[in-house]
Amino acid sequence: MSSWVDVAKHGAISPGEMSVFSLDHVEVVVINLDDRYFAIEDVCTHDGSEISSGCLRGYSIECPRHGARFDIRSGEVLDPPAYEAVRVFQTRIYNGMIQVLDDSEE
Repeated sequence: MSSWVDVAKHGAISPGEMSVFSLDHVEVVVINLDDRYFAIEDVCTHDGSEISSGCLRGYSIECPRHGARFDIRSGEVLDPPAYEAVRVFQTRIYNGMIQVLDDSEE
C-alpha cells in the first residue's frame, strides 16, 4: 500500500542541494531544483554504489564512481556505463513538509 512519508520541512533543503532519507527499505535522495523537489533511489544501477555525492547538473545527476548520468525527473539513463534507469519517487509539499510517496509493496 502506498503512503506519503514526511522527510523534511519545506525549505530545509536549499535550491541546488540534496539530502538523503531512509524510507524503511530504501535510501532516497531528495533534490531541490528551483524550488521543485525530485526524489530518486540513492543508488547507481551500474554498480550499486550511492549516487548522492555525485554532481548535479541541471536535471541530471552524475555518479561519482564511473560517470553514469541519470535524469532526476524520470530516472532515465543519460550516459553509460549504466543501462538501467534509477527508481524515482513522487514528491509533494503538504502541511509545510516535503513528502515522498513510498509505493513499496508490502
